[in-house]
Amino acid sequence: MARENRLRLLALRFAPLILFVALIAFFGLQSDRFLTLANLVNILTQSAHVAIIAIGMTFVLLVGGIDLSVGANMYLTVAVLGLYLKSLPAAVSFPIALLIGLAFGALNALIITRLRVAAFITTLSMAFVGRGLAIYLTDTKGVFFNNEILAIGRASWLGIPSGIWAFAAVFVVAFVVLRQTGFGREIYAVGADPEGAVTAGINVRRLIFAVYCIAGFCAAFGGIVSASQVASAYSTFGLQKEFPVIAAAVLGGTSLFGGRGGVVGTVVGSVLIQTVGSGLVMLNADPYVYPLIISVIIFVAVLVDSQRTILLDRLERRKIRVEAS
Repeated sequence: MARENRLRLLALRFAPLILFVALIAFFGLQSDRFLTLANLVNILTQSAHVAIIAIGMTFVLLVGGIDLSVGANMYLTVAVLGLYLKSLPAAVSFPIALLIGLAFGALNALIITRLRVAAFITTLSMAFVGRGLAIYLTDTKGVFFNNEILAIGRASWLGIPSGIWAFAAVFVVAFVVLRQTGFGREIYAVGADPEGAVTAGINVRRLIFAVYCIAGFCAAFGGIVSASQVASAYSTFGLQKEFPVIAAAVLGGTSLFGGRGGVVGTVVGSVLIQTVGSGLVMLNADPYVYPLIISVIIFVAVLVDSQRTILLDRLERRKIRVEAS
């Protein structure tokens, strides 16, 4: 039985990779254009903004939190960028826009850590506040960006689009922070056992504040990357983006209950979701099917996380009993 549980756990851990390979094979057999280098680069480019935001979401999920306001953060950031900052050079406007996203995340963190309002309620409320403010600023009209921003979005280096470089940079920084720093270790400790983390002397409130700021920064960064690729932003920009982002992180192995996961799996989950979208386009599937497919992916992600958590708890209890005997 123990061996069977370990095999099931191994299958659950590698479920995203198995699903990703299966999807590549399926769509590759259905369309001879799917496995071309141009299409694979296109998938990575289109998944760049989701991967960036999902990496920020991973930090929040690791401490047992959640951020449902990332889509509104995206829209508010690019709305300000397109309306008030487009006369400035990108070297100035981009940092200001990123600071807006960080401030949005800091406000979430302030309400959660100081006013003790649940993260779900706080970020859900902020999603309406942020999108409402952005719609007010834009007067429900589309926002368009200057040629410099568009040139950055369409630029490439060594044949690799700028969006891929952007998410690769965020991935490397996040991976190093989580795996090689004391801050990263504290994040895992708080997610695994918040009370134990307090006992160990970790400033839990400050750490939770920091991860929501990271999520806000990544949401803004992802919004800028997406906007620079599509050239405009309307009132639906970033709408419900939090769901594929959370699904990407959870599919990649990050637990909704905190303490387990990482950014490597998050990137795999992000690319997997975009692979589905690209494959459906090539198969000329009904566009109304797309939300249904995303819903199924989210359900699978939650189911896998739930089963993985149950198995890990079972194995941990068995280990404790063996050690006690």
